[in-house]
Amino acid sequence: MLYDLSDRERAILELLADRSYLSVSEFSSILGVSEVTIRGDLSALEEKGYLLRSRGGAIPAIHRNIIERQKLHVAEKQKIARKAAELVHDGDRIMIEAGTTTALITRYLVGKQDVQIVTNSMLAFSYARVNPQINLILTGGSFRRETESLVGPVAVQSLGSFNARLAFVGTDGFSLARGMTTQLTEGAEIVRAMSKRAEVTWLIADSSKFDKIGFVSVLPLQAVHGIITDAGLSQEAVQALQAEGLEILLA
Repeated sequence: MLYDLSDRERAILELLADRSYLSVSEFSSILGVSEVTIRGDLSALEEKGYLLRSRGGAIPAIHRNIIERQKLHVAEKQKIARKAAELVHDGDRIMIEAGTTTALITRYLVGKQDVQIVTNSMLAFSYARVNPQINLILTGGSFRRETESLVGPVAVQSLGSFNARLAFVGTDGFSLARGMTTQLTEGAEIVRAMSKRAEVTWLIADSSKFDKIGFVSVLPLQAVHGIITDAGLSQEAVQALQAEGLEILLA
């Protein structure tokens, strides 16, 4: 979501992530612009759903975790998402699991015709809603603010109603020894459900996640067709992953 904002708008949200509430005068002093300008920025951000105006200032509508994650490896994530979008064909049926990188895929589907997306990602929804060529289905389920995702039994059950050619799923870490891992059990359940309903599953992850091990095991790496990552992944790692039968696409 932060990728579509101006530098000052991003700065406002980053300040809110750190302090939870700031007044108009405090924003004005810190950012060195007039209070009139700040009020305009806050109104625009409120209309986009990023914050709520309150008591002469603003409070964040997005969890700090999302803001912090969107600030990491920005260029790499955009390249990875663009590479993933190249795999989508006109008339395709795809699933997109919640994540700051996976959600970006919908931004790069401009020009594709009649693409059907099933997703549990509110970030993906925010990007896709402006594209009239995308037909979007949200899974439903319990809303988890820290991941901007819909999870739980309702989300998992709804995925069982659909069939997709491609599933794009994320992870908090992946390794040869432990496979795909994450910090949240609910997220793992969504990944497993999507992989069962898709003909081909791609893991979407920047190279910083290689050899990172999360709390919850999700899937063995052999359960996905391949990995789309960035050129920061070492040649040794690429070769080791390929030896396990995985296709590796470097963005």
